[in-house]
Amino acid sequence: MAAPAAALPRPRTVSAGGASRRRLRSVPVQAGPVPERAAGHPLSLGRDARARLGGAVRALLDVPGLDGASDAVRLAVLVLASRTPAENGVVQIHTSELGRWIGMSASYTASDVVSGLRRSGVVSVETEKGEYREDIGLECKVLPLWAAQGVVGHPLALAKKEFATLQRLFEAVMAPGWKHKDGRITPAGLIGTRTGRGAATDRLALLLLVLEARETGRVRQCGGTVDIRRGRAAATVARLLGCSASAGERVLERLEARELVLRVRLRTASKMAHRTRLMVPAVATAHGRTVADDVQEDRAEDLEPDFSDPDVTAGPSEAPGTEAEPQVSSVPVTDEPDVADPDAAAALHTDHPHLVTPVVDLSLAGGFSGEGRGADGRRPGRACVREDQAVDSDDAAAGSTSPVAKVGPLRGEKPKESPVDEQKQAGCVAAGAGAGARLTVVGGRKTQQQGRPELPADLDLRVALTPVSWLWQGLSRWQQDRVVEAAKAELAQLRQVLEWSAQAPSALAARLTSRLEETGGEALIARPFGWITRRGLVRRPSCSDVRCDDGVRLDTGADCDNCANILHSRRAWRVRIAAEVDQELPGLDQDARYREIEARMRRHAEAEAADLVARQAEAQQRAEQRAAARAEAEAQALVERERAVAEAAVRQAVACEDCGRERSAGLCEACDHRRQVEVLIGEAGLLAATWSADLTDPAAVAAVAAEVRTAIEGAIAAAWEQFQQITDPAVLEAAGPDAVEDAAAHNAMLTAESAAAEYRHEALVMLGRSEDAQAEARKAYATELAKPWFQALPDSDDAQRAATEAAARAQTRTAEHLLAVRLEQLHAQVRPEPVRPAPWAQRLPELAARPLDGEALEVIA
Repeated sequence: MAAPAAALPRPRTVSAGGASRRRLRSVPVQAGPVPERAAGHPLSLGRDARARLGGAVRALLDVPGLDGASDAVRLAVLVLASRTPAENGVVQIHTSELGRWIGMSASYTASDVVSGLRRSGVVSVETEKGEYREDIGLECKVLPLWAAQGVVGHPLALAKKEFATLQRLFEAVMAPGWKHKDGRITPAGLIGTRTGRGAATDRLALLLLVLEARETGRVRQCGGTVDIRRGRAAATVARLLGCSASAGERVLERLEARELVLRVRLRTASKMAHRTRLMVPAVATAHGRTVADDVQEDRAEDLEPDFSDPDVTAGPSEAPGTEAEPQVSSVPVTDEPDVADPDAAAALHTDHPHLVTPVVDLSLAGGFSGEGRGADGRRPGRACVREDQAVDSDDAAAGSTSPVAKVGPLRGEKPKESPVDEQKQAGCVAAGAGAGARLTVVGGRKTQQQGRPELPADLDLRVALTPVSWLWQGLSRWQQDRVVEAAKAELAQLRQVLEWSAQAPSALAARLTSRLEETGGEALIARPFGWITRRGLVRRPSCSDVRCDDGVRLDTGADCDNCANILHSRRAWRVRIAAEVDQELPGLDQDARYREIEARMRRHAEAEAADLVARQAEAQQRAEQRAAARAEAEAQALVERERAVAEAAVRQAVACEDCGRERSAGLCEACDHRRQVEVLIGEAGLLAATWSADLTDPAAVAAVAAEVRTAIEGAIAAAWEQFQQITDPAVLEAAGPDAVEDAAAHNAMLTAESAAAEYRHEALVMLGRSEDAQAEARKAYATELAKPWFQALPDSDDAQRAATEAAARAQTRTAEHLLAVRLEQLHAQVRPEPVRPAPWAQRLPELAARPLDGEALEVIA
């Protein structure tokens, strides 16, 4: 029987430098049947799986569209990502079910969470409306997650098995629980019963802590200085969530109340305060470990918190560090040795990352410790590195097992690169990481600015340019700006063509992917800038339809009908020409017939091309004619405007007709006001006469008009006297020589307008009391009560109210009608009758009898 794999020796190979290295050896095949392995606990994630899923979760939370979003929206994005099928990326879920996953009600999810997902641009949401137009059915796609599929090395490029692992993890942490039709009950997750206010924050915090927890259940806490009142555990939660320390402490307390996390104070022999550990018991239990619940943290209350500059070695975007295996694994978790500094210390040493390759690439702009040494985040070289090698050897150091430690020269050697230059270069990289570019020398002659390594922050541009992300890194800053401008122009055209404008980024990404497949991959592209701007981004229409791209409709993705019509037309012409050749030239052999058909097809294509050129020239000519007509019209309009300005200037130079004031456009302001006052006084007199005088008696009408004039003129005089009392005469004199006259005329016009309005209101009131108006009101009152819905209860409040309102409206209409009729009658009386000339039969004898003057006699003589 073959030996088990665990009993095999570990072969080692000794290198030239004396250090031993492991080498691989085949494991013999196990004899007998292979036992079936059952799925492990969802929380028992290995180191690689925890780093992979944690990197994906942090990458989703760091998407620019979620900046400032609520925890409910952020958690909803993660839930949808965990439920994303690997086949099409579309998640179908009810709004109420999504609310159960994030611990919120269905109404809050429909009103706030779904709208927040739409505003973020991270998730495309198509909804099904309910009875009250609320969102009940959702079809969602997490765009960054789906756009990263197939991109090698992307933190969101998850495989199918990783999607399944992520879904099982979410179910174990926050599943709401279900009751099946067959009576089975699926229990809720660790925090699945937590609902209401703050539930989404608590669920998100527990998820991040589970992803940060090791196999022992211990969570690596943040380094640096923290608030001694809050504690390092609260600061760790706060940095994971991106909130304040006080908010992180409240979240941690709620999780502790549910016994989901523990803050354990380690016991010491001296009974002194030891460092606090943050534990997730469920993770330790899933790995078969035990967590001894010792003394909980007893924080001292200070009057004022002691703060210093925090060291941001841990944060919501930090890659999980991999730790070495403990030397003694049988010791309980809470009894492992640790740093003896108490939790209440003012400052601790920074937690440096271990010497492993990070799973998720982090930008240098995060402010984490060790970033100033270069882009790979390595430790400084030691003095003993490569001292056991030859001076001229360029091989890797044999004594160093660090995969990231850089090989440096021996002491006494001449360094190939100046350490000062390396430090300056690293400092420039760290300082310019936010700008994403630096200056480099190319060929010793030309200086150019390197482009940004990351794609643009705009989500649409990022999705559209993801297929050419590798080519993007090889562009300069200027070329990247030109590519961004071209991509924006193409996106604008696609939004005008597509029925749903949000599909423009994915359509452009599909176009770039298709162009790359035609080329054979990014590695075959020698000039990235020219390929992207002249081949990758541009639309290649096969016909005149603006929606056509390589014979495919952009809006539907189907074959272009116009291209099919063109192809059908060309095939029909080929059949027709072939028939003509067979009829005109019978007996030709196959080759000659083919050549003749091709020649005629070529002549036909040339004729079509010439016709197209002619039509284009004709269209260009018509466009030029329209442009010339528009220019002529604009010139004519300019001439008309200039003429109007000149005429207005001439009119402005004319003196006033009434008072002779210069440059008054024929009538100055004061005279205009006086004329309006005369018109208003006459109108007020007629309004008073409509109800107080006999309209057939001109003398009575004139008497009423005289009384009204006297009253209005008195009111004008009183208003002017009051104006003079409240106004300083010196101010009016300083305003100009005509200021007093203008003010008096304007005051008179305002008084006359007010008086005319009062007389009109009085006339309507008096005419409303006339017999005709009262009769109309009674008829309207009776008509309203006679309506079918008031016949049953004519004395009810509603019936009486409606009848009274109808009577009032009828009375008002009648009064207005009577006023209009009587005013028209008075205007006809005041208006002078036109004088008709006498007929010529009567005028000629009179003209014949008139004597002629001397000049006329001389002319007749």
